[in-house]
Amino acid sequence: MNKEQTILQNAFAAALAVAEPKKIVSGYLANIFPPGFEPKGKCLVVGAGKASASMASALELHAKNCWPQAELNGVVLTRYGHGSSTEFIRIIEAGHPVPDQTGMDGAKEVLRLVNQLGEGDLMIALVSGGGSSLLTLPQNGISIEDMQNTTEALLRSGAPIEEMNVVRKHLSAILGGNLARVAISRGARVEALLISDVTSDLPADISSGPCASDYSTYRDALTILEKYQLDENSLPASVLRHLNRGRDGEIPETLKEDDLRCAQVKNHVIATAYKSLEAAAEYVRDQGYDPIILGDDITGEAQDVGAKQAAIARKYSLGRQPSSLPIAIISGGECTVTLPPGTKGRGGRCSEFLLSLFIASEDIGSLSALAADTDGIDGSENNAGAWFTEGIRRDCYKKGMNPVKFLSSHDCYGFFAELGALVETGPTLTNVNDFRIILIDN
Repeated sequence: MNKEQTILQNAFAAALAVAEPKKIVSGYLANIFPPGFEPKGKCLVVGAGKASASMASALELHAKNCWPQAELNGVVLTRYGHGSSTEFIRIIEAGHPVPDQTGMDGAKEVLRLVNQLGEGDLMIALVSGGGSSLLTLPQNGISIEDMQNTTEALLRSGAPIEEMNVVRKHLSAILGGNLARVAISRGARVEALLISDVTSDLPADISSGPCASDYSTYRDALTILEKYQLDENSLPASVLRHLNRGRDGEIPETLKEDDLRCAQVKNHVIATAYKSLEAAAEYVRDQGYDPIILGDDITGEAQDVGAKQAAIARKYSLGRQPSSLPIAIISGGECTVTLPPGTKGRGGRCSEFLLSLFIASEDIGSLSALAADTDGIDGSENNAGAWFTEGIRRDCYKKGMNPVKFLSSHDCYGFFAELGALVETGPTLTNVNDFRIILIDN
């Protein structure tokens, strides 16, 4: 492993470390609940997301040390392969990004347990990216198949996750604050711990905000469907009928700020993409690089973002003096990949971004880069993302590979796999969106 590859991978590891639930959950619980606090009634733990099972393990350890008499139980849903060991909180692994029957059954159990809360009980919600599909519990009249078809149509459309979630929360009995609404009606206190994978870090956007007031409306959901030309030809009739009834005032809206007056509901964002970018910046600074954080909210088509960041790298490369420090350009956010009809593709938005950058930066000397999803899974395969150095570029030429052909067929996984340049972490049990880093050495 050469110097650049080591720095790329260690920067990614630093980004993951500050979002690891086992390291951060207990500290936040100690801030929320003062010394000497112990739940008097039931302490129900519910939640969903790629990091939520690991959050549940960390919460159980905190409770064992600080609340030994607590009546702790609950259900948390996570993606297949993202489970974690717990004693009192049941972990259910289910489908993501397309929901399945296991997830729907788990969501029903979550709602059943919340409906058993009473005055003075405590509900702790553990929420992270991925919860929107894992907590799928459709409103009356909408089947799980209808939700699956709707999710698949939204994924194919190229709609960003924030817009997808506006639609999904208006079809759900749990999302859009509906979970908190039930707990409030039972007289319970709600404390939600959130790991953010969205660019806004707004509780309403993280896993469609099961415990947060929602700023969007049924009309907004319909506008999004119209924007992506999703109509009766691509969506179930039950979904369109429900959204139209909501727009016309026949169905209650999602939870709003006015609904939370006098309610004991708080949402705590405990990890964000920007904190991870800052941790990576601190690491590369210690390695002698000048870090430049472009932001955690970079979105758009992955190929376009790759080309734009190549242009940014070129600008910095041309403007440097020979004595300047090497540069690390760091960014986060969530790109999209729009597949043409009939194209299956292999890979995800991180590897697609990286291959686009690879092609567009051919003229920039001494450039290395890595792009990976912090949850450990990038799109259709089992890798977190990919990386390249000048050595990988030379290997590409020696093998006679045509990167443009791989990119046009959306087989970015195949390209980097052949070069031995995949990032393979397995499930990281956290999720703060995508991580990208570009090194420009002297």
